Amino acid sequence: MSDLIGRTALVTGASRGIGQAIATRLAGRGAMVIVHYGTDADGATATAGRIERDGGTAVAVRAELGVDGDVDELFAGVEAALAGRPLDIVVNNAAAQPAGPLGATTRAEFDHLFAVNVRAPYFIIQRALPLMRDGGRIVTISSVATRMANPAQTSFAMTKGAIETMSLTLANELGVRGITVNAVAPGATRTPANAAVFDAPGLAGFIAGSTALDRLGSADDVADVVAFLASDAARWITGQVVDASGGLFLGPRA
Repeated sequence: MSDLIGRTALVTGASRGIGQAIATRLAGRGAMVIVHYGTDADGATATAGRIERDGGTAVAVRAELGVDGDVDELFAGVEAALAGRPLDIVVNNAAAQPAGPLGATTRAEFDHLFAVNVRAPYFIIQRALPLMRDGGRIVTISSVATRMANPAQTSFAMTKGAIETMSLTLANELGVRGITVNAVAPGATRTPANAAVFDAPGLAGFIAGSTALDRLGSADDVADVVAFLASDAARWITGQVVDASGGLFLGPRA
């Protein structure tokens, strides 16, 4: 499928995992992809290299999110990569991981979570909008943590709840330009970066047994949902949170 030929995309946190899968999927459908990374230069180079070997176009851009000047640094690289072309697709994927339960989370960890997971996507969108063509696509990666009570992820879930609200309200604001704004909420998703977590005895089986589709998710599962929302086929979908968890914890399966 080549439905994104002639379009440009920015994917944050694209050096590995879900972000890497999203970047390669969008490129495979024809988009020129700006591969953002924070610290993993080798991973970003590998993502861009894979895209180019497959006949696509990609540029790696570095910016550490959650610090002063992060969006300025990111968009200096984005604008250089665009070289005067408009931006069509923004995927906010980069995120800081859960900091722990209420009793263990420090103020610094809490502030870092919100800086990366909420403040950065908000201001990335703000800076992207003047560069975006009408009819563009904005997708932000949320989490099923917003609909489940997990005491180990309270602050993380709060950040994802914030970006779901952001997506809803921006969809209403930007619809007059034909720009759709949606969120995608993955569940338990195995990637090379977190594979060791699922190697804990019994964990993968427990999660699969609690998932309607009876398996762990993969990065490609999520990437396909994002690619759909970035396409013309999703032109009438906006302001939505799309659950991409395979039906995690929908209820008893007995």
